[in-house]
Amino acid sequence: MYELVRGPLVWLGFIVLVGGTLGKLFTTARLASREKTVWPTMSWHYGLRSLLHWLLPFNSRNMRLHPVMTIVSFVFHLCLIVTPLFVMGHAVSWQQSWGFQWWSLPDTVADRMTLLVLLAGGFLLVRRAVAPEVRNVTSFKDALLILLVIAPFMTGFAAHHQWLPYQATIALHIVTGVAWLAAIPFTWLAHMLWFVFTRAYMGSEFGAVRHARDW
Repeated sequence: MYELVRGPLVWLGFIVLVGGTLGKLFTTARLASREKTVWPTMSWHYGLRSLLHWLLPFNSRNMRLHPVMTIVSFVFHLCLIVTPLFVMGHAVSWQQSWGFQWWSLPDTVADRMTLLVLLAGGFLLVRRAVAPEVRNVTSFKDALLILLVIAPFMTGFAAHHQWLPYQATIALHIVTGVAWLAAIPFTWLAHMLWFVFTRAYMGSEFGAVRHARDW
């Protein structure tokens, strides 16, 4: 089972991720070309200005109005991206499988970043349950997606510290990670891929057409 999930299942996850992303990108680009307003509006200057502005914490008024959410969101997304890329176990796997070698995080740092992901994920779950502005637009699927995002961190943390049988836990870690990758193109998790395009378009529309800021 371990060899199955470590080999073919991981490949399947990456194929679905890449294929689904390319398909969505092609479909979205075709729909945008039919509107006759999207591409002519796009501006490198205003698009990059908006993108860089929103990538910095507390740069927009809405971020300053919600400081706790801003901190949690930035910490969550930063650790969510950096930890899987540079955790030692993943770095070793890449080196063994492909010969790629890069710097990895110390175990204590990776553990703390993993715990930050879990705490932030718990915060986002509670917020969706109690905050009226998001509870009214939250479905059961949204909660499941948050759990899916943090599941690889939970299982990876448990496997690293060997709290449960290692082979079964690491297999579950891989399965949840693959499910996360495969879900990205087809759920709102795709915002991690489309953020650049949506923010660039909004910045272009506000700056080049409305001559106003989008923050």
